[in-house]
Amino acid sequence: MRLATIWQDNVETAAVLVDDKLFPVSLINYQWGKNYPVNIFDIIASGQLEKMNHWYRREGRVQLQDLGTQAIPLVEARLGPLFRQPRKIWGIGLNYADHAADLAEKSPETEPASFMKPDTTIIGPGESIKIPLQSARTTAEGELGVVIGKICRNVEEYDAPEYIAGFTTIIDMTAEDILRKNPRYLTRSKSFDTFFSFGPVLVTPEEIGDLLSLKVSTVLNGQVHRQNVIANMTFPPYFLISFHSKVMTLLPGDIISTGTPGAALIKHGDVVECVIDGFEALVNPVEDCKWNV
Repeated sequence: MRLATIWQDNVETAAVLVDDKLFPVSLINYQWGKNYPVNIFDIIASGQLEKMNHWYRREGRVQLQDLGTQAIPLVEARLGPLFRQPRKIWGIGLNYADHAADLAEKSPETEPASFMKPDTTIIGPGESIKIPLQSARTTAEGELGVVIGKICRNVEEYDAPEYIAGFTTIIDMTAEDILRKNPRYLTRSKSFDTFFSFGPVLVTPEEIGDLLSLKVSTVLNGQVHRQNVIANMTFPPYFLISFHSKVMTLLPGDIISTGTPGAALIKHGDVVECVIDGFEALVNPVEDCKWNV
């Protein structure tokens, strides 16, 4: 199943994506007497995602296809981030050796280089990434995101798949010039407003196939800037879930952004994309706040 957040009547609401059509969850509730929450965070946090996915796989997909005339075409929808207030956003630095070389850094070998971001960084598809006044060198990084589906504490790597709500596309930003002044400035360099775009679609695990074979790309102005496969991560997604669950309790809706194959230097007027095999692309334009001063 694929879930997206769309704007409908000036409210962000959950919808199921079937082929290229969106069906609001409120419509599903009305049509078939369901009582699913109408935003993605609450669907996950309430434990309803598994029930909803079971309905979708058993009969819902066919029923929605038959209801096609009431759908919203994907190309016409205004999309939002999957949700706006997760309890935690974990980012993973230098998780591909190639990206570490870009920064003249050595990729961590024994433990992941983790950092956290505030939810005020969140934007959705089509919203502008804003280069802050304080930065003259900001980069954008396409990444695979993992969304936690259940309370997760002290989980082993082989059990990690049971705790995943789904996967999504992410564009993470860094004020690289601030970071280069001092590595202790990492949190600040990652935390400006608009520095975390995610969506447009949450893809549940059974639709993924071979996770390690997925190709992740950072695309700048229509050209692939850097590309790699999940198998080349130093710390793959299931390990990251296990590792961080032994640091702190992971909660439904928490996000782990698993690292980028390469960061692209961005400027005013650019368009950045995260492209992952089998996912709808995440696309954001770039504005430089200094242009408005």
